[in-house]
Amino acid sequence: MSRNKFRRLSGVRNRGINPRGFHVSQIKFYVLLMPLAIFMLLPIIFVISNAFKPPDELFAYPPRFFVTSPTLKNFSDLFSKMSTSGIPVSRYLFNSILITLVTVAASIIVSSMAAYALSKKRFKLKKTLFAVNNVALMFVPIAVTIPRFLVIERLNLLDSFWVHILPVLAMPVGLFLLKQFIDGIPDEVIEAAQIDGASDWRIYWRIILPLIQPALATIAILTFQAAWNNADTSSLYLNNESLRTFAFYLSTLTSTTTGANAVAGQGIAAAAALIMFLPNLLIFIFLQSQVMSTMSHSGLK
Repeated sequence: MSRNKFRRLSGVRNRGINPRGFHVSQIKFYVLLMPLAIFMLLPIIFVISNAFKPPDELFAYPPRFFVTSPTLKNFSDLFSKMSTSGIPVSRYLFNSILITLVTVAASIIVSSMAAYALSKKRFKLKKTLFAVNNVALMFVPIAVTIPRFLVIERLNLLDSFWVHILPVLAMPVGLFLLKQFIDGIPDEVIEAAQIDGASDWRIYWRIILPLIQPALATIAILTFQAAWNNADTSSLYLNNESLRTFAFYLSTLTSTTTGANAVAGQGIAAAAALIMFLPNLLIFIFLQSQVMSTMSHSGLK
């Protein structure tokens, strides 16, 4: 290929629908998407700004969106309140970290195995089971609180460590996303592995899991958020204080403080909200590219 022809082709590519670098034709997308991105960032900015507001700004009228005189007093009040707890705060934090890690790992394994079976295996009631999973997507957690409590009681899980983990393993949205993602894997790949003598476990471990890593990252984020922010389990199913989570501790800490001193309570609540929010934000930032890949392949078609 001559140099002039190469330059002409490169110029066409750069002026095409998807230029490699910035092109004037992209300005219309920036004009449309930048305001939308800023609008979506506002809740995050508000949570961060609110945590550093002094009391006069927290109760200012009209309310102020941005902090003008940032302070760390809200965090110092929160940590001083923590130091007066009967049970060390480290115990609540350890419970939350352990529960979150175990729940994320177990949920990924259970959901991926079930999705592989529903997508690539043949058995009776296959479509019915997937339809039941899709129906479960319509129920909000509050609607199944009483049935869940009855099941947990029958299984003798009340006031035990497993009550945090087992009810969260079956995530309908996780099974749906993984199943749709696995549907995109050609059946010929599975058949070729079976001809080579690979077992179902080997196919699942060596073929399925590596190909669905973006979907697994998405399920990890969803499960992490559900486990890390879960305070209801500690209040509904547990009496043993040493088994409760950090989210429950912060919620009770801010509520009791708000009742005793509304001014200090609002500052502590704002600082606690930021502490609980940051891990969710960080894990999404690290895995957001995988989430975007999942959304584009998960069968929303």
